[in-house]
Amino acid sequence: MSGKLTPGRLMLMAYVYLVLIFVLAPIVVILPMAFSEPDYLTFPPEGFTFKWFGAFFGNARWMDASVFSLKIAVLTSVVTVVVGTMATYALMRGAGRLGTLFQGLLIAPIVVPHIALAVALYLFFRQTGLSGTVSGYVMAHAIIAMPFVVFTVAAALSSVDATLEDAAMSCGASRFDAFRLVTLPLILPNVLSGALFAFILSFDEPVISFFLAGIRDKTLPRMMFDNIEQNLTPVIPAIAVLLTGVSILVLVCAAVLRRMAQSRSIPAEEG
Repeated sequence: MSGKLTPGRLMLMAYVYLVLIFVLAPIVVILPMAFSEPDYLTFPPEGFTFKWFGAFFGNARWMDASVFSLKIAVLTSVVTVVVGTMATYALMRGAGRLGTLFQGLLIAPIVVPHIALAVALYLFFRQTGLSGTVSGYVMAHAIIAMPFVVFTVAAALSSVDATLEDAAMSCGASRFDAFRLVTLPLILPNVLSGALFAFILSFDEPVISFFLAGIRDKTLPRMMFDNIEQNLTPVIPAIAVLLTGVSILVLVCAAVLRRMAQSRSIPAEEG
């Protein structure tokens, strides 16, 4: 009975597919433009060429923005994973009364509109001198990436029996050693998965980067916005193709890590 196609189920499936088509349609339109020969955007594309990818890799300004974005994304993933893992471990293993409040603060960036968060960070960083700096970028991107690390690490910690750490500590290990030698190896795939999500969120983040960008150091998304306003060419779709490929690669790696985590997890009831 569960596999029977009822009218309600058919309508639900149709609605889901329509939503997917609506979401994917812009990608289907923009990606072929990266291979069009004219120096302006046209659809359907005319001809076939890779010259716009060459124009991207051969432009020093684009390369500087890409390297700067890469540096920010790597630092953000490291900071977010370290802080997020520590915070999640403290929330799930601790018994503090303020645990619910801190948990809400950690995941709040998901529900707060990015434009409001960007304005608040801009006003705060302008007063503290962090606007346009690497530290400011990393702090801002870590805030928006933190919930994804918290969710992935929490999912792994919930499947690890806490008595394993108690057993290690009863044998003379400290709390830190018990976490490092027992718990961390078990949740490592999820930690790495969270790092990948933090990396791609930072690398592709346009709104906050737009407010925090300085005169010289600009991220790749900010450079794309500037060129859309001043000189819109098929280089922009070419960059979109590259970013889409990077995002797909990151998602595949995250899926592999999640599968590894599922195969290595130790359910609490088996402890």
